[in-house]
Amino acid sequence: MPHYLDDAQREDVLRLQASFLGRSEWPTWLLLVGVYAGWFALLLGSPVLGVWPTTVLLVPLLVLWLSLQHELLHGHPTRFLWLNKLIGYAPFAVWYPYTLYRDSHLLHHRDEDLTLPGRDPESRYLSRQHWQRAPRLARALRWLDKTVPGRVLSGAPQALFGLAREEFARLAKGDRQAWLMWLTHGAVTLLMFTFIAQYSALSVAHYVFFVSVPALSLAMVRSFYEHRPAERPEQRTVLNEAGWPWTWLFLHLNLHLVHHDLPGLQWYFLPQVYRRRREQWLARSGGFLVHGYGELFRRNALRPIDSPEHPHA
Repeated sequence: MPHYLDDAQREDVLRLQASFLGRSEWPTWLLLVGVYAGWFALLLGSPVLGVWPTTVLLVPLLVLWLSLQHELLHGHPTRFLWLNKLIGYAPFAVWYPYTLYRDSHLLHHRDEDLTLPGRDPESRYLSRQHWQRAPRLARALRWLDKTVPGRVLSGAPQALFGLAREEFARLAKGDRQAWLMWLTHGAVTLLMFTFIAQYSALSVAHYVFFVSVPALSLAMVRSFYEHRPAERPEQRTVLNEAGWPWTWLFLHLNLHLVHHDLPGLQWYFLPQVYRRRREQWLARSGGFLVHGYGELFRRNALRPIDSPEHPHA
């Protein structure tokens, strides 16, 4: 339990986790069953439903799947890492092997390194040296990524290009772990593509470019202003008081400081823990508060949220 929690906060968290809801984690189990069943039902029913209605329903389902994979890697709904990996390995979203996402995300939870390029694997910032050496096009894309439409339209391609560059470098070096991971992920993804081609009205290319990529783009709305550079690590993580449907798609990870401070806390307890001590959380964040994603859309449709160059790195 984090040392900065007072006795009342510790008692609240321990009581929640000791409850039947905390021990059974049935909401997470229910969502996992629902996503798996929904994915198969939509694809098997796509010849009747139609290609585009199926596409429209699959995109948010994949966003929810990405949020569930995040729960799995944090030890929910079981404490068995191998079982969570088995449950979360399905490549519905195509691009990121579960183990790669798990390992890089857990490194991201070293709060003292948050936002620092080269140390935080999820940082969207560049060091001063890297920024000064960057070509003009690369700078333009980075500035575009700092607006909400730019993040939605170009965030996924930029992220996938960066993923390909890093992973091809690992494979070229003969990294055994990387080869094993990508061969396994490739084999499972090939099985999924075979199922899609054989039993659904969607082509594999349609699934990749009109389901998977849009789902990744939509998921990137959450990370648009999730962290900021700040001297104190706890003031680098946002409290976004978003509403439905974002809170369900992202499983309340909009309350991101609460999650970073209590990474083992189940997603459905985050709003309750936040509301009970809202003023304390706001003080801890240094006032890093956003009143929903609509505020970001209005404020940063054309104006960049901040600079791609990290001010301290």
